[in-house]
Amino acid sequence: MPPNFHADTPLAQRMRPASLAAIIGQEHLLATGAPLRRLVEQGHLPSIILHGEAGIGKTTIAMLLADAVNRPFHALSALNTGVKQLREVLDSKDSLAFESPVVFIDEIHRFNKAQQDALLGAVESGDITLIGATTENPSFSVNNALLSRCQVYRLEPLTPEQISAVLRRALSEDNVLKRLTIDLQAQDTISQLAHGDARKALNLLELAIQTADAKQSPIIIDDELVSRVAQTALVRYDKDGEQHYDIISAIIKSVRGSDPDAALYWMARMLVGGEPADFIARRLVILASEDIGNANPNALLLADAALRSVQSIGMPEARIILGQVVVYLATSAKSNSTYKAINAAMALAEKDASPVPLHLRNGVTKLMRNQGYGQGYAYPHDYPNHYYPQSYLPDNLAGTSFYEFADNQREQHSKQFMEWLKNQAASND
Repeated sequence: MPPNFHADTPLAQRMRPASLAAIIGQEHLLATGAPLRRLVEQGHLPSIILHGEAGIGKTTIAMLLADAVNRPFHALSALNTGVKQLREVLDSKDSLAFESPVVFIDEIHRFNKAQQDALLGAVESGDITLIGATTENPSFSVNNALLSRCQVYRLEPLTPEQISAVLRRALSEDNVLKRLTIDLQAQDTISQLAHGDARKALNLLELAIQTADAKQSPIIIDDELVSRVAQTALVRYDKDGEQHYDIISAIIKSVRGSDPDAALYWMARMLVGGEPADFIARRLVILASEDIGNANPNALLLADAALRSVQSIGMPEARIILGQVVVYLATSAKSNSTYKAINAAMALAEKDASPVPLHLRNGVTKLMRNQGYGQGYAYPHDYPNHYYPQSYLPDNLAGTSFYEFADNQREQHSKQFMEWLKNQAASND
């Protein structure tokens, strides 16, 4: 155990990696040839912002980056740092120092505009190297002037395999735990409950060990104990197995059946089980077109906006966006008329390859026009109500209908409009 740690120091702190090479996860940034690894190997560290969920290594990476390039490191928290304290740190730079110090600001999204503006001059002049950490999307939470001076790197939640590696390392390397004989049977359960958060996983392990019967040898850490110390029911959900398909099916059918409460419950089951939020959002986009369609075209717009928002925001805030859109879709008017229409059209297209009628072809050359391309086509905008009744299907398919207006207010309104157009055209003949 390092000399500045003692047994009362939390396990997560004791297991903080001592080098970039010791970090588990974030290979896309730290592996050989990855962006941050290349920077420190070249002895260069620009101002950056680390974006990602809690407990995945933002603070640790910031400390180790500064250490790797031999820079002084000053850590601040946006929760308790005002402009005055910030300026004191910025003004404390040794004018004789060749390299600028690294100023790490945790929760930088909590800085107001004045606080963020106070950083601009020092970052611009190179008096400091800023490393900001945020759980919020920097595009929305950091002002553009500061954002343009920093490179943003996204950190990813740890995978279950990486969480398991963190737990195994703790058991084998921590000076307190390696003195004990521990039978960790709940490794998968801790990984599931941690949701990609290494700190949470280590805290759960430590709490379970402290709660277990110390007289046992080995000390058994099983699912029941972890569930008890976590004060939560174990979520029985296999996001890579049959339940993945069963529960997404339950969500879709609940929304289709206009039951917002059931849709929320099944969606919550998926989210608590660790299902990626963007997978759910993509399925809702499909549903918005397949099961709602022209009964409420805004449903597709909202679902698509939700997908893009979920991808940029991430969990846990993405749950709010998904909750809104699933309730909206469940309580919307429903129609599958366009879904049936495109299926019918594609089924026919697989059997029929009739040529495009001459009047619908584009006569772009003299030869084409001499062959009759475009002849007889009536330009609808030249006629009353921008409509002229003419055939747009091959002769052998004349009169074929794929789309039928469903019995909802919006589509019935469109049906009435189309009937009115045709009646008006007939009366003008």
